[in-house]
Amino acid sequence: MAGEAQQLAELTLCDLADGLRDGEFSATEVMAATLARIDHLDPHLNAFIWCDSERAMERAREADVALQRGDDVGPLHGVPLAHKDMFYRPGRPTTCGSVICQSFEGRETATVLRRLDQAGGIEVGTLAMVEFAMGPHGYNGHLPRCRNTWDFERIPCGSSSGSGAAVAGRLVYGALGSDTGGSIRCPAAANGVTGMSPTYGRVSRFGAMPMCFSLDVVGPLARTARDCARLLGAIAGRDRKDASSSRERVPDYEGELMRSIVGLRIGVPQGYFDEDLEPGVALLVEESLNALKSRGASIIPIDMPPVLQQVADIHPLVMKAEASANHGNWKRAHGDDYSDEVGKRLEAGYFIPATDYINALQFRGAALQAFSDAVFSKVDVLHTPVLPMPTPSLEATAYSSGPDYLKMVVALTRNTKVVNYLGLPALSVTCGFTPDGLPTSFQLIGRPFSEALLLRLGHQYQRETDWHERMPNAVAAL
Repeated sequence: MAGEAQQLAELTLCDLADGLRDGEFSATEVMAATLARIDHLDPHLNAFIWCDSERAMERAREADVALQRGDDVGPLHGVPLAHKDMFYRPGRPTTCGSVICQSFEGRETATVLRRLDQAGGIEVGTLAMVEFAMGPHGYNGHLPRCRNTWDFERIPCGSSSGSGAAVAGRLVYGALGSDTGGSIRCPAAANGVTGMSPTYGRVSRFGAMPMCFSLDVVGPLARTARDCARLLGAIAGRDRKDASSSRERVPDYEGELMRSIVGLRIGVPQGYFDEDLEPGVALLVEESLNALKSRGASIIPIDMPPVLQQVADIHPLVMKAEASANHGNWKRAHGDDYSDEVGKRLEAGYFIPATDYINALQFRGAALQAFSDAVFSKVDVLHTPVLPMPTPSLEATAYSSGPDYLKMVVALTRNTKVVNYLGLPALSVTCGFTPDGLPTSFQLIGRPFSEALLLRLGHQYQRETDWHERMPNAVAAL
């Protein structure tokens, strides 16, 4: 049985879902193996905040009965999933990584959870996150330290730390995270999995904890681009309960993966994204272009517009101002319950003048136009590093208020936060390993609502390489 359980754990989300539908194994077998793996590994990874084994097994039995009856089933039927602990579902707490919300229950189920339920996915539990999603390192002083699956002495990145660790550790087959400045892409990169940060408005945020209204997006983390395509297809689309959700048509993301990429123009940035780039990371990101080129894509160097540095400076202003507004009442009533780091970041937002915040929002359209004119008039997608350095150690990122700490935080999100301000989609894809065995990833950045193109390029890259198939070192040793 142990061998069969390991074989199940090594399946991708899509392979598992297709095998369940074809009767190669049962949902109860899969769930039993999943829960056993969580019991064995999560005490080391600390990826879960809450796990409902009993309810998950009940749902798995219901999934098997539905298949035996010959019911029409969804594309995720019987697949074990778990999500960042910020999506509301009545009947269980949603802690948002905070002691303040230990007993909080949402009144309605988050739209993304409801849509995954309808697609047949089974929620096993909720996953660790940085307190109120405010931190790119993955550290949360209120929780046991979530671990990087490749090296327990490295950070898992955040704020969707548990989502990256749970998927990479093969505890579940897919997870949802949120991304305000890189909180899907950075954990995906640090843990060697694939992460999609969709276009602003592509996925409903109803029933999800708000961090920053102007920047937040919800998206999937999974082993492969194909897995992310299936998950995104289940959750994307207009939601009447979320006025910010787009009416843009949702394409068949998975169905478009095998379309040719011959002639597609991939831009390689000259400036901004390649500044302060660690040489080993730069080499791996550069080499990843060879696989895309072999599939027929054209590689085109392209100068980055000066507006990117302005965007990098403005993004934190918007994020802090909106986060502070969201937390105003709680901060006054429960100020001592916030961790020192998050408390200070919220307090900083109170000193941002309203005029500066409004100007920052007004600049967004002009910035997107300037970036699009400079980049997407010449190429179809932009290819950049996610993290500009190997994943930092726990020691190097231990919380302090000094300039070195601030420099580290800024470096972690340098290449990701500008994408959020512009409202663009981006896909993080593992592209190799540094000499000390840590995964490195590139991100593909596209025009608004070009997720299908990004996923297609990611899928074609993963057909040529096997980085996404490798088992994390630290997990394999357990």
